[in-house]
Amino acid sequence: MKKLAIILSALLVSFSLSAQQSWVNVEHNPQANKEGLPPMGARVISPEVHDNHTVTFRLYAPMAREVIVRGSMFTGGMQQKMGTMTKDENGVWSITCGPFTPDIYTYTFVVDGVNNIDPANTLHNHGTMPASSMLYVHNNEPSYYDPKPGVEHGSVTTSYYDSPVTGGLRTILVYTPPKYDPKKKYPVLYLMGGSGEATDSWYLYGQINFIMDNLIAEGKIKPTIVVMPNNQVVHRMNPKHSELSFKMTEKELVEVVVPWVDSHYSTIKKANGRALSGLSMGGRHTQYVGFRNPDVFGSLGILSAALQDADEKAFGKDDVAMGRKAKALKKLDYIFIGAGVYETNDGARHALLHKQLEKEGVKHDYYIGGFSAHDFMTWRNLLYYGFLPNLWK
Repeated sequence: MKKLAIILSALLVSFSLSAQQSWVNVEHNPQANKEGLPPMGARVISPEVHDNHTVTFRLYAPMAREVIVRGSMFTGGMQQKMGTMTKDENGVWSITCGPFTPDIYTYTFVVDGVNNIDPANTLHNHGTMPASSMLYVHNNEPSYYDPKPGVEHGSVTTSYYDSPVTGGLRTILVYTPPKYDPKKKYPVLYLMGGSGEATDSWYLYGQINFIMDNLIAEGKIKPTIVVMPNNQVVHRMNPKHSELSFKMTEKELVEVVVPWVDSHYSTIKKANGRALSGLSMGGRHTQYVGFRNPDVFGSLGILSAALQDADEKAFGKDDVAMGRKAKALKKLDYIFIGAGVYETNDGARHALLHKQLEKEGVKHDYYIGGFSAHDFMTWRNLLYYGFLPNLWK
């Protein structure tokens, strides 16, 4: 394997929280209208987040016949409700709606039936298509996923490496805690995204760096290295995705990523110092790789996910991966299964995995939290309130 080169030295702040209007400071309220100025090159200010948690959306589209805003801020469930915007004499469509519970949401404008990002909003989610714009509804004080005054910040570094598994150049992001000292040994959390997401999803949208900063400052977790590997190993729309991706992801993590991290950072090189976690598809990868490799990863966090019969049909019968072999799973130090309120019912895949592990007598934590469903509002909550504080205990 070629030596991997670091191309971006320690980034101390998350670009996703740089103020939308000016890109000057990192703030917890980047879309508050403090100066009455639109972003450079934009015709309007959008979104404009008011202190009462209502939001004004605007779009300059004089030739459009209908404009609708739809997004995760309208409901806690999977269905995305919408608001119909009205046009003024200058061709600007607008709507003020809310108030919304403070959090970070995604939304799009539907212009004459076509989904679009907000052209006046510099913050957007590029993980899946169509892309969506980001909406930061701030509270009066920073939340658990925001930068907080007086809290020291870790660094996020982006590197490239050559992978013999995928046959190409790959990216990897690594968070190191405040005052990282190469002379000390640190536990490592390997944190994966979901279907189609870029390597930086947990950094840009999940605010994992600020979540870790705050938890460390609060004494709720040991200083920990967080590695964000790319678990997109084949095209997500490949008809053989499940057949290929589970085994390839296992090989990539166990044979390439973990050895690289151990050789480039000061890590605890034992299973009790490694955790693996992921959301959605990353949660399914976590279950497959983690259940099969307790000698590599001692703790697992399965978020809004679980393997199903269709997955096993694709990769072949595997009692260990499916959670049907208690003896193998009891080697693990900690198993966490979590999901959002509005994606949970008796037949949900994560609920079925929870019941399966209970049946087998496998100790684990099961946590349903947040006020949302299959999105980062849920996944941030699961990490901060459920999974991370119980690691390394």
